[in-house]
Amino acid sequence: MKNLPLHIAFIMDGNGRWAKNQGKPRSAGHREGLTAAKRIVKAASDIGIKYITLYAFSTENWKRTEDEVAFLMNLISRHLRKEMDFYVKNRIRVVHSGDFSALPDSVKYEITSVTEATAGFKGTAVNLAINYGGRDEIIRAVNRIYDKSPEKRSPVTEQEISENLDCADFPDPDLIVRSAGERRLSNFLLWQCAYAEFYYSDKLWPDWDKSDLDAAVSSYRNRNRKFGGLNE
Repeated sequence: MKNLPLHIAFIMDGNGRWAKNQGKPRSAGHREGLTAAKRIVKAASDIGIKYITLYAFSTENWKRTEDEVAFLMNLISRHLRKEMDFYVKNRIRVVHSGDFSALPDSVKYEITSVTEATAGFKGTAVNLAINYGGRDEIIRAVNRIYDKSPEKRSPVTEQEISENLDCADFPDPDLIVRSAGERRLSNFLLWQCAYAEFYYSDKLWPDWDKSDLDAAVSSYRNRNRKFGGLNE
């Protein structure tokens, strides 16, 4: 396939509404959301998408009830352990973005295990944005710059910030996808999204499958990207 996006980032929205529509607890929606994420990662890898970012848990999600946050942390931890074989079999490199220091030890352990086990893989790279916020990432990037050069007096440059983001080896996303009919960024990849294309779907995330990915990619392939210039 020609003119594929190199990097697709997903805001996986609608898990709670999906559960409510099914007459199930929110926890069921979160489980189905992770199942959908696995489907989409496999489908994207199969068609040649090189980089994927999944917005799994934001810095704002800590505001949810204590029980729901505890469930989500446990779910993420168990999912990473359970799907290790999936990542290895498909030669998928897993990385993490977000404030690692504030995560529970069990989640830190599973993130470290999967990122170390897959570090050498050359297939699709999947960035798990867990405890991630775009503003927080920019602040941490600037702090990294000054940690490396405490005596720095020159102005911080765009290149320096880009080189100190959580996943500096990832290209900026070509396409940002959001499900469940929402039309906002929600503090996601604020620095990296400067020239991203956007695709919105009314479909709730747990219902997403390959046909939805194909529709998003098809929409992207028909766009004329100008990056602020002219492209007649």
